Amino acid sequence: QVQLVESGGGLVQAGGSLRLSCAASGSTFSNYGMGWFRQAPGKEREFVASITGSTGRTSVTNSVKGRFTISRDNAKNTVHLQMDSLKPEDTAIYYCAASPRGWLSPRISRDDYEYWGQGTQVTVSS
Repeated sequence: QVQLVESGGGLVQAGGSLRLSCAASGSTFSNYGMGWFRQAPGKEREFVASITGSTGRTSVTNSVKGRFTISRDNAKNTVHLQMDSLKPEDTAIYYCAASPRGWLSPRISRDDYEYWGQGTQVTVSS
């Protein structure tokens, strides 16, 4: 079992930055690939970024490439999502997730993730 708690969401103007954090507990953190997903009102939950447990390889969806960076600190059991140059279309609830199959290769499918946090709201005003 893995428990995940997100933090760092909020309201920001377009062009601004936010840094989301996800604190994990309950299991060996480095055994899990970690991902960030987001869900806007009326839309399905979509992949944003992921990072492997062992090598730190990352994958980022095209719409945020060059603006968002995922990182992890295995010593502190945390994963971060640095979001720069935010746009109104980035407004969503952001979820942290853990995948036992993401040790070597970044996972981008929701189906690969077994543990989810409660989410943190990110609102970008124009």
